[in-house]
Amino acid sequence: MLADAGQRGRTDPFFIMRFTPELLDLVRDGLVRAERDTVINRGQMVEVVRVRITDAGQRVLDGSPNA
Repeated sequence: MLADAGQRGRTDPFFIMRFTPELLDLVRDGLVRAERDTVINRGQMVEVVRVRITDAGQRVLDGSPNA
């Protein structure tokens, strides 16, 4: 799911339902980062957490030996 998110990350409102402790491990290990963001949804400003793959995480996905 994160690999398909691209550089903009995910703001899927149902993402939290698929949130797992493993995601926290990825954040701890520096493979993804979570940032607060504000988006406009139906004319309302909503705070979200945007989850993005870091460069190190992308290297792991690519199978780079420097991961």
